[in-house]
Amino acid sequence: MKKLQTFVSILALASAASIAQSAEWKPLPGKAPEPADNPTTPAKVKLGKILFLDPRLSSTGTVSCNSCHNVMAGGEDNRPVAAGVHGKTGGRSAPTVWNSAFNSVQFWDGRAKSLEDQARGPVTNPIEMGMKSWDDVVARLKQIPEYPQLFKAAFGNDAEITEDNAVKAIAAYERTLITPNSPYDKYVKGNKTALNDQQVKGMQTFAEVGCINCHSGPAFNGPELPEGQGFFMKFPTFDNPYFEGKYKFKDDMGRYEVTKKEEDKHMFKVPTLRNVALTAPYFHNGAVKTLDEAVKVMAKLQLNKDLSKQQIDDIVAFLNALSGPFPKQEMPRLPATPGKTFNYVK
Repeated sequence: MKKLQTFVSILALASAASIAQSAEWKPLPGKAPEPADNPTTPAKVKLGKILFLDPRLSSTGTVSCNSCHNVMAGGEDNRPVAAGVHGKTGGRSAPTVWNSAFNSVQFWDGRAKSLEDQARGPVTNPIEMGMKSWDDVVARLKQIPEYPQLFKAAFGNDAEITEDNAVKAIAAYERTLITPNSPYDKYVKGNKTALNDQQVKGMQTFAEVGCINCHSGPAFNGPELPEGQGFFMKFPTFDNPYFEGKYKFKDDMGRYEVTKKEEDKHMFKVPTLRNVALTAPYFHNGAVKTLDEAVKVMAKLQLNKDLSKQQIDDIVAFLNALSGPFPKQEMPRLPATPGKTFNYVK
């Protein structure tokens, strides 16, 4: 019996290896791509991390980028929808910041073409961080004694505190937030013991039922595209009154809210599946609480397939193998304002 079990395991691994080759499974690169006008440097990353964690970039002094994109966890906030200043909530779930450098566009509706563009938005969004303008942000940062030196270290001795430099620093930091070397990565690099038997079976099922048609590439977010050229899919593709009544997916018009083009109704950026086991709840509105339910919903609404419990369990096991080790995040001391504070919005 033991020999038979071993033989079956070997066959499963061989089958998955064949699937892997035909599907062109790829490991996550060990370094994120970066634009020519914003090369990643240690000083820039240091400044970007401080800005990312500083709640003084918000009108109330209570909300930082990290509030919704917690780098000490899964890179988001595990809430159905993000909460900003004064407890205001938006209409969408915060996407993870981990591996966001591998997205060709940012936000669920793809309205930002780069991490730099993305970093501009939340600071002045009245629901998120609530500052009236970036001029107000810059004025505040200039009153914090240590910030001018941090900007000079990052951008040169003649550098000033500016909106562009601030978002470049934040984006540079975010490009260090990647998680290669997951069990999946080790497996496709040749370590055939990195996945257990169920994960191998799940990998095969993931391909066979069609999940990989959208969630392909190293980040499982679609084809590798030039920055700014997003990969979008309609969601839901197939109508289902039961799931729509339960989860209200169609209440959000998706990319249409940006372009006002009829063909963009209910179109969304295909999100990464990296670390997806850590980022519940799921979908653009955070309506689905568990990963197994998310797999079931996706199969029905995107592929018009009813998966068995075994198929769902196997795919979930595989998705768990996409969680990679997180680079250590040491919390910096934020620059102080000795003897004074700001007039925050109440």
